[in-house]
Amino acid sequence: MTNENYDYIIVGAGSAGCVLANRLTASGEHSVLLLEAGAKDNNPLVSMPLGWAQLFYHKSLDWGYYSQPEPEMDGYQMYSPRGKMLGGSSSTNGMIYIRGQAQDYDDLAALGNRDWAYDNVLPYFKKSENCSINDVDTKFHGQDGELTTSPLRFTLPLTKTYIAAAVEAGYKANNDFNGADQEGVGYYHVTQKDGKRASTAAAFLKPVKKRENLTIRTHALAKRIEFDGKKATGICYLNKKGQEITVTAEKEIILSLGSFNTPQLLELSGVGQQQILDQHGIKPVQILEGVGENLQEHLSVKVVQRVKDENPTINSEAAPLKIIKHVFNYMLNKKGLMTLPAADVGVFCKGEGDDRPSYQIHFSPGGGELTPEGQVDPEFPSVTSTCCVVRPKSRGFVHIQSADVKQAPKIQFNFMQHEDDKRRMVEAVAIQRKIYASKSFAPYRLEELAPGIEAQSDADILKYVNVGSHSVYHPVGTCKMGNDEKAVVDDRLHVHGLKNLRIADASILPNLISGNTNAATIMIAERCADFIINGE
Repeated sequence: MTNENYDYIIVGAGSAGCVLANRLTASGEHSVLLLEAGAKDNNPLVSMPLGWAQLFYHKSLDWGYYSQPEPEMDGYQMYSPRGKMLGGSSSTNGMIYIRGQAQDYDDLAALGNRDWAYDNVLPYFKKSENCSINDVDTKFHGQDGELTTSPLRFTLPLTKTYIAAAVEAGYKANNDFNGADQEGVGYYHVTQKDGKRASTAAAFLKPVKKRENLTIRTHALAKRIEFDGKKATGICYLNKKGQEITVTAEKEIILSLGSFNTPQLLELSGVGQQQILDQHGIKPVQILEGVGENLQEHLSVKVVQRVKDENPTINSEAAPLKIIKHVFNYMLNKKGLMTLPAADVGVFCKGEGDDRPSYQIHFSPGGGELTPEGQVDPEFPSVTSTCCVVRPKSRGFVHIQSADVKQAPKIQFNFMQHEDDKRRMVEAVAIQRKIYASKSFAPYRLEELAPGIEAQSDADILKYVNVGSHSVYHPVGTCKMGNDEKAVVDDRLHVHGLKNLRIADASILPNLISGNTNAATIMIAERCADFIINGE
């Protein structure tokens, strides 16, 4: 069926798509259709911050992807959650607001991408932001945007102890990782408003969803992009009943499906590598060798430290009697344990020979594991830090496994493929151990639970990385921006060789930024909206 026509079609209502829908309908001049493969974001676990832990393996609200067996990690298959609802992964993530380092964007411009240097992108970070944090430099923060950034509303004493230990270990205190300098240790800022998650759906979409020129459609799984020659004309999608619906766009189609699903839709539509398209019997529309290549992700290794029984942890506060108290506190005041993000404290630090921070630590005053069956509590009271290399050198890929849109794409991270990444993962464990060894932490610590004192050699640590690490859910790069032979979009986000088709999500980043990727994705959407409005 083909009976609907819009000026713009946005595919994917995630961190970027919700922003684009807001901006492109603001003037009232253009009709916009926003398609989302997942559901609405009305599950109560979405708005309650600590609900992220319950959404992690949610079968209907997350895509639940796994990588292929990782060659350098004994065939380990990495879990890679992606939000499947309005707001996308901003509705399921850990709510940590990090933009990356200024040099990340200067490097982006140095690759030949016009107006993508830090001075160019900072106004767009500020445009989105409604900063409710008092002790920050307003030169770097906005107060008039839709996305509320807030300080933590609850901490446990061990978080303050960890900060003191990190300072003693030689890392300076830093109250704003998004200010003049990222380096140091401090509390994370979070995307929360009045104790509730501030997803892009809540911040950008909900306030404007009744605009007459905006149509939002959930349970709409994009099957292919329709082309007339080299011109993108529409989207064929499957509705909740499995019926094929074709909608057309007069002006542009913008893909915002993320680093896994954007290349998947391109390949299903005949845009990608010749051999991939031929393999699955898909008629080529545009050969672009870079589609699905250049996948990058943060790999993080954890150190778990046992603490003395009298120290409150997240796990002890979540005990049956105490959790009831915390739930009521949240219901009445939107404060307490239920407002916790995925990590309380961050550290950005240099390694040996570095001229800028190359490591990021997430610290949480608790232990245990999230599994498909639920939370597994630790045997002993403990705290956990994880450390990732923020600019890894290993590269992977994402490609379709068949011409069936319902089949998950093939994801291969190739973690630890580059020797420098292996060296740095060993150093990442050493940095975490150094902090726990500080005198400030001595009154609280007992033995190291993981990797354990017996793991000392580089070989021992690398063996542990295979079982004691996970991705940080920051995939980027699979439709990179640039002008080389592997670039997929130009610096105005047009897909090379095609008309009326752009990409606005983390897939366009040629390199990983130094930190969490949600804020950068929102910035990319802001820029894309301006490019479109200004006719660039």
